[in-house]
Amino acid sequence: MTHPLIHPQFDPVAFHVFGWPIHWYGLTYLAAFGLFLWLANRQVARPWHTARGWTRQAVDDLLFYGVLGVVLGGRIGYVLFYKPKEFLNHPLDIFAVWQGGMSFHGGLLGVLVAMAFFAWRRGFKFFEVADLVAPCVPTGLAMGRLGNFINGELWGRPADPSLPWAMIFPQAHDQIPRHPSQIYQFLGEGVLLFIILWVFARKPRPMAAVSGLFLTGYGAFRFAAEYFREPDEFLGLRTLGWSQGQWLSAPMVVAGILMMLWAYRRARSAGTPAVVRP
Repeated sequence: MTHPLIHPQFDPVAFHVFGWPIHWYGLTYLAAFGLFLWLANRQVARPWHTARGWTRQAVDDLLFYGVLGVVLGGRIGYVLFYKPKEFLNHPLDIFAVWQGGMSFHGGLLGVLVAMAFFAWRRGFKFFEVADLVAPCVPTGLAMGRLGNFINGELWGRPADPSLPWAMIFPQAHDQIPRHPSQIYQFLGEGVLLFIILWVFARKPRPMAAVSGLFLTGYGAFRFAAEYFREPDEFLGLRTLGWSQGQWLSAPMVVAGILMMLWAYRRARSAGTPAVVRP
């Protein structure tokens, strides 16, 4: 009989600097931003981005706005989408980001606002910014899911004990073998989505096509992963037996498909198979 794995119970503090604890969760965010900077600089070196005026300095500025968007949007989104009553009763807990609790969908909205502001300040079209950013995002998502796994949080639903990678998460306060859904998301919306987008973005595409593919891909991978992820106890499953994450992801798939259809239709009407120019 196959015995389920046991989550290794990592210490959430990676190390101390002058007595100040440095958490793994923070390090994964730092790695995410570092990967974004490296990948975005590779993106701007492509001729069609250089021709639009993209520079490394522009990427540095974009990263600054993006960090604010991710952190503020992710936290506010978690508060509004998942625990509005709890944070209303304890408003100071909103600032305790080291305890975890970030919403991707809220972070996405924050990044959209940040990109819109950056585009307005630098004279870019919004979708020009979004298309450059989209292929650089999945590696950051992968780092976030890695942080979830290290923390032993957001574990999966009960799994067949014979599943070779079924895992017991002591934080769940039971001995039920579960799907390591954080790893599923790391591989799906992180690694696999990155490969798809990076390959797709290696050639000029109609404006908004890369962004549309990101929305479609992330929404689809996240929707599928939610079938293996334990629903939040305070929310449970909702209409149609979908989780909150699935209800937030389904519109992304629809929006992404519509964006890609619009992008290619617009390109055909303009007679340009590559990037749509202003």
